[in-house]
Amino acid sequence: MKNFLSLFAIILLVSCNKKEENPAPRPLKTYTEGNVSVNSYTFSGLEHFLKKDNDTTYVVNFWATWCVPCVEELPHFEKLNATYKDKKVKVLLVSIDFPKMAESKLLPFIKNNNLKSEVVLLNDPDANSWINKVDPTWSGAIPATVIYKKEKRQFYEKAFTYEELEAEVNKFL
Repeated sequence: MKNFLSLFAIILLVSCNKKEENPAPRPLKTYTEGNVSVNSYTFSGLEHFLKKDNDTTYVVNFWATWCVPCVEELPHFEKLNATYKDKKVKVLLVSIDFPKMAESKLLPFIKNNNLKSEVVLLNDPDANSWINKVDPTWSGAIPATVIYKKEKRQFYEKAFTYEELEAEVNKFL
């Protein structure tokens, strides 16, 4: 019994001292259809995904299902995600679709296009308050992409070819 209590005390101490690096915020809502789900966040919740400080390169693409250039470049982000998954590159697709369309448009789009990258929904209608926080040069037009690793950060207000996207990501590796 004494050994059990000692072991329990050690496990408790170790688990209390273990801190998760900036745990993800709770989503406002999770939309689900079948095996597809999307968490929605206000911008303050999304900021967590824009400021991680580790050895991973993050590629964060702002897009919408109604944006033709966004939809045209999504396969490039999917290919990048698949090709670089073992090289500490993480793709996050931030949909700015209207939350009321999440179930009728966004979830079916993700399913029909078999998107494997993580998709989150930005549910913050006050774009004027958060666009400059993503990047002060951003006009608000999409597609837009942030690539970052630790303190190194680059913003792009453009659509990418796969070759262009891969070349930019390689600057961070």
